[in-house]
Amino acid sequence: MNNLSHIAFDAAPIGLVLTEDRVIQAVNATFAEMSGHAAQTLVGQSFRLFYDTEAEFAQVRDIGLDALRRDGAYCDERMLRRADGSRVWCRFRARTLTPDAPLARMVLSFAPMAGAAAGPALTPRERDVLMWLARGMTSKEIAQKLHLSPRTVEDVRARLLRKFDVPNAARLLARLSRLG
Repeated sequence: MNNLSHIAFDAAPIGLVLTEDRVIQAVNATFAEMSGHAAQTLVGQSFRLFYDTEAEFAQVRDIGLDALRRDGAYCDERMLRRADGSRVWCRFRARTLTPDAPLARMVLSFAPMAGAAAGPALTPRERDVLMWLARGMTSKEIAQKLHLSPRTVEDVRARLLRKFDVPNAARLLARLSRLG
């Protein structure tokens, strides 16, 4: 990368990451700051670093793979876990450089959706349910994805509504987008 390209990459106003098979190859200063990690310590690390459990890391892997194979790109909204354990709600975008094997080499971007903290602490189960709610899935669909009963998902949804003091899932998602 020439010097001007390196400056543009590092100074981009959104977090940028280059990965190979979910291992970080390069990050810009914005992503390092957003994640709370030093850039040099991230290179060579698995993206597992940003997930609480191996199961969560494995589950997220398949989200968007069909779109990446078909279109070469995918985007959604998700929480990024920082070094201190706090989270920031981000607009996530991925572009694969290898559509036949989408995870082999990718460029990822993370743009915080607001400047505020992500709100109350969430359990891994709450994060899982919230991730699928943000993708427009029903409790029944979420239950199938997570291998849970629909009643369990409904209980988690109710707990999320109480934590964020909102009457329904639409307001929950609106509140989260404002919180960042």
